Amino acid sequence: MTYRNPPTTPRKSATFDDYTLSEIRRAAATGIYDIRGAGAKRKLPHFDDLLFLGASISRYPLEGYRERCDTSVVLGSRHAKKPIELKIPITIAGMSFGSLSGPAKEALGRGATIAGTSTTTGDGGMTEEERGHSKTLVYQYLPSRYGMNPRDLRRADAIEVVVGQGAKPGGGGMLLGQKISDRVAEMRTLPKGIDQRSASRHPDWTGPDDLEIKILELREITDWEKPIYVKVGGARPYYDTALAVKAGADVVVVDGMQGGTAATQEVFIENVGQPTLACIRPAVQALQDLGMHRKVQLIISGGIRNGADVAKALALGVDAVSIGTAALVALGDNDPRWEADYNALGTTAGAYDDWHEGRDPAGITTQDPELMKRVDPIAAGRRLANYLKVMTLEAQTIARACGKNSLHNLEPEDLVALTIEAAAMAGVPLAGTNWIPGKNGF
Repeated sequence: MTYRNPPTTPRKSATFDDYTLSEIRRAAATGIYDIRGAGAKRKLPHFDDLLFLGASISRYPLEGYRERCDTSVVLGSRHAKKPIELKIPITIAGMSFGSLSGPAKEALGRGATIAGTSTTTGDGGMTEEERGHSKTLVYQYLPSRYGMNPRDLRRADAIEVVVGQGAKPGGGGMLLGQKISDRVAEMRTLPKGIDQRSASRHPDWTGPDDLEIKILELREITDWEKPIYVKVGGARPYYDTALAVKAGADVVVVDGMQGGTAATQEVFIENVGQPTLACIRPAVQALQDLGMHRKVQLIISGGIRNGADVAKALALGVDAVSIGTAALVALGDNDPRWEADYNALGTTAGAYDDWHEGRDPAGITTQDPELMKRVDPIAAGRRLANYLKVMTLEAQTIARACGKNSLHNLEPEDLVALTIEAAAMAGVPLAGTNWIPGKNGF
């Protein structure tokens, strides 16, 4: 009698999963590395791994409908004659015209203005749509210098010197030829239809001493009126924050690896940088060690999605947050109503794989005239304003539950962590214990 083993369910490898196998096959077939937009898709420790401790007997909660909870924030008060005053601590991150369509940039300006916050130009220069509809506009000063001119520096309300970005710290930007229209080419002084790769470092300075000189030049050009931000990718947040402060920055922006990009290599997005949650405490510590916490404002970005994320970031010592991907979704990007069109591109709504190709069915990350018609900047701006309002109300709800009459009164003591990793990164106790991993040598 022949004995046979009972059939078993085939087991796939956790290392060589379906996506990894498909990437190997794609690379073998094409000889080209993969490019996409957005930020890291891998599972990372994030704000979901933190919980708030609401008030009970030891803390006194505030009544939501009768007691005020302040949300305002001032950015750039260290040196600037005209610091920025915002109604909410949620700003719009830099996303370039070229990466985004003109109507999308206009909608960002409209929504931010309604909500009482700022938007940011991104690479490629300042558009009239954005300047005209943004009450508060931050001008990004990038290594490429695309579209940069003294007139627009003076027209801005603040200047952000971009050293790095969360999705690609140490790497330059990409804009594929299909998105370089006549107008984009003119603004960037580039040939139409030719792939563009921005420099990974500024051409006229190489270190913090040179950065200090550059910041002084920008202050002189703008008569010391404009706050000067310095933005870094989440790689070495303690030292980068400290050096930015010593170079004279009014505001430091730290972008974690969940922060998006219009286009770069996938291997870069998924394997370079640190999670946003891991960047906050070192950056705050640097400010505290220099005696500059709250004097130099800290903005964090990368994967901010809702009011709870905002409140948790502020509780860890941040002054404001910045959103990019979430703002585009609020405008209507990657909407399931365009699912058939996304499928035709070989992707799906919510995958964000199409941003670099210039054929976005929602009309937001494209320069195609017909697709851009799908964006109503007035309606899209209202959706963004609604989203910002909800985020703010959510953050206020949490702050009041913790007994705080200002979002900026939230503190690490209001938080616990669900995982050892999150506890160590955020510097708060593991839930149910007093243990902060890594503190006091343990």
